[in-house]
Amino acid sequence: MPLKPAGQLVRSAAAEGTGIGAFNVLHLETAEALAAAAGRAGLPVILQISQNCVDYHGNLEPIAKACLALGEASEVPVAVHLDHAEREDLARHAIDLGIASVMFDGSRLPYRENVDATSRVVRYAHAAGAAVEAELGEVGGKNGAHAPGARTDPAEATRFVGETGVDSLAVAVGSSHAMTERRATLDLGLIEALHRSVQVPLVLHGSSGVPDDGIVSAIRAGLTKINVSTHLNGFFTRSLRSYLDAHPDTVDSRRYIRAGRDTLASEAERLIRLFRSASRDSQTE
Repeated sequence: MPLKPAGQLVRSAAAEGTGIGAFNVLHLETAEALAAAAGRAGLPVILQISQNCVDYHGNLEPIAKACLALGEASEVPVAVHLDHAEREDLARHAIDLGIASVMFDGSRLPYRENVDATSRVVRYAHAAGAAVEAELGEVGGKNGAHAPGARTDPAEATRFVGETGVDSLAVAVGSSHAMTERRATLDLGLIEALHRSVQVPLVLHGSSGVPDDGIVSAIRAGLTKINVSTHLNGFFTRSLRSYLDAHPDTVDSRRYIRAGRDTLASEAERLIRLFRSASRDSQTE
């Protein structure tokens, strides 16, 4: 199965009224786990490389090429996406490397500056056949960089999409980044209003803090791309701790990293299936 553009997978999920999982890559083992999860589920997945991940590795190219190679080798559709790029040059670099979907995050900028910067990225991306996700109405968390409790205004969102030409929009509807407890409550009425108003697929960031039933309800209300990072990282890290506690003399890092990779893959597979099952056409509440 050839590598698929993330924009194509998101559009297909939106047309079907289902959700698609977009999971963050921290290192090669994360990417391997996510590709394996998609293969076991027989469903598509989006591998996301964040700006933080790029800064950690010191270079986008090696981790990007690894993720692209995993997608090429997969038997199910796998896409690669650049997540939360606040630097225009990083978004352009990702596109040049063959990543066909980028999120440009200008949410810290004043509205007009956000529009101008996002529009520049959109023009560059569309010329290369790539898609752009943007953010409006800052999602809470992110080490205090975004205002807690922020909400996206449907009218402003419609205007922003029209002025920038973005292909999908991350919206603030009650979630917050980096939550380690799943207790966030999403504003389903706002999601429905945004879904009616905005003519591109909607993206939920900060999904790790939202319980399963909340995500299912949000997909049915109109969200499509569901980003998850912290929740899966917790499974990986807890598995490593458990393995090392049980095997204190282990020195071969592949042994405990494999345990983390396998555990993350199992939870990612569950989420992939869950998001796909949450159809807007379903009558089950």
